[in-house]
Amino acid sequence: MAALQLFDQRMELWRRSFEQALSFDRFIAQAEPAHRERWARYQEQVTLSAAQHKLLSHFTRTLNVLVLAGTWCGDCARQCPMLAAISAATQKIDLRFIDNQSNVELRDELRIHGAARVPATIVLSEDMFEVSRASDRTLSVYRRKAQNELGAACDAGIVLPPADELALELNEWVEYFERAHLLLRVSPFLRTRHND
Repeated sequence: MAALQLFDQRMELWRRSFEQALSFDRFIAQAEPAHRERWARYQEQVTLSAAQHKLLSHFTRTLNVLVLAGTWCGDCARQCPMLAAISAATQKIDLRFIDNQSNVELRDELRIHGAARVPATIVLSEDMFEVSRASDRTLSVYRRKAQNELGAACDAGIVLPPADELALELNEWVEYFERAHLLLRVSPFLRTRHND
């Protein structure tokens, strides 16, 4: 039986970008004071449940997570603290952030529907192979936006959403990372490497 050949033509882009990226704290430290304040307000709202902590603490595969973001971005201020909380719950997620203006090649690779949307999240394996991508908003947020914006009402995104909406969005992110972890956990290539 032939050996499994893994290939990702963007592997060097992922590696270079990941090495250039910053930790959560260093990323938001470079923001303007008003933007840091908005990120801090969202960060105060993020609380993982005991079940989410337990799930994340049992991860066995390394997930290198690269987030293309902007400190000025409202969606980033809302979601990136969730990603930081998830990462803090496990030693198996190495989470890094890169400004969407600092790496044009990465920004263009991650365009969605032709636009440079943020945050854009890429989960990479320990070898820097792409595992998964997520861009700008979770399904629950799009459902809420459609409900609020496809009629007479329009949500400006300035006021913090209710706690139950944030909890639902946080859970969607936890499930996103669980899916990526399980993909790596059952990977024949990695099971052979780790003898598990």
